Amino acid sequence: MLTRELISRLPKAELHVHLDGSLRPATMIELARDARFELPTTDPEVLRRYMRVDDAPDLEQFLMRFEYTIPLLQTEEAIERVAYEMVEDAARDNLRYLEVRYCPKLSTRGGLTMDQAVAAEWRGLQRGQRDFGVRTGIINCSLRHYDPAVSVRIAEHSVRMKDHGVVAFDLAGGEAGRMPGVHGEAFDVALRGRLAITCHAGEAAGAASVSEAIVRCHAMRLGHGTRLHEDPELEAFVRDRRIPIEINLTSNLQTHVVTRAGSHPVRRYFDAGLAVTLCTDSWLMCGVSLTDEYWLAHRELGFDRAAIDRMILAGFEAAFLPWPEKRAMLESVSAELAAL
Repeated sequence: MLTRELISRLPKAELHVHLDGSLRPATMIELARDARFELPTTDPEVLRRYMRVDDAPDLEQFLMRFEYTIPLLQTEEAIERVAYEMVEDAARDNLRYLEVRYCPKLSTRGGLTMDQAVAAEWRGLQRGQRDFGVRTGIINCSLRHYDPAVSVRIAEHSVRMKDHGVVAFDLAGGEAGRMPGVHGEAFDVALRGRLAITCHAGEAAGAASVSEAIVRCHAMRLGHGTRLHEDPELEAFVRDRRIPIEINLTSNLQTHVVTRAGSHPVRRYFDAGLAVTLCTDSWLMCGVSLTDEYWLAHRELGFDRAAIDRMILAGFEAAFLPWPEKRAMLESVSAELAAL
């Protein structure tokens, strides 16, 4: 019988989780005191409940909660601490691989440069990797509401910081009315710089945003991809080209992209042969671990152990890692899944 406890023991890969959405409440309280920033409460458990976004009518309102975390990420020490704690928390959930995404420009409000922000993030991740054995990588994001020229500068910075753990470039933020192709030049810069590319698409905007992410933005993976099914021909293209989809069940419920877990299109995608893996989006705002997401998929969408193993392996297969390292990790994880 498949249990939540068994899922927690399975080795897993997390490909879509935001640094600024994954702070520990107790850490937020300490960082807010140092930054002289006022939080809604100084009780860690009350803050945890407040920061879980169950009351947002749409994605735009969901993103408003980040205004309580971004002001706390304005020093190198704070960024490094949060990154390190993310690796520790990942290890507790038996993650073996973790890609953390963040827009470094968000940490420049107090005088840091983007280079300093990413260097601090990488120090925290590397320290966590040494202490807890979780392999990590950084995905740098631009945001849809930025001027495209700003996105180009973030892409140039991302290429420059490849030796500080940056493995990919992404575009995040409010989707509605903001097609990703506007930022196409930034994706060109990232691709020329030999960065991998993922892109938030098909969440608050429809399948046309997914198409543009692939055609204009060179997306090698899709963040969310929830509304891909609105274009069956494009869905078949994503399947046939083996473009992985980073699925976020709870987040999609919170932003009302789907009305209930049992109606999420990930079941359709999996059954049709698309490459899908589960992710959390934000540990704090979504209030879930990766184990929780796989358990939800089992309970509400009927994914059995074999299907869960397949989605877990799809996560490792889609990792932005050098092929020799990825192959070794896949062999190790496959053997461990078989033993469990």
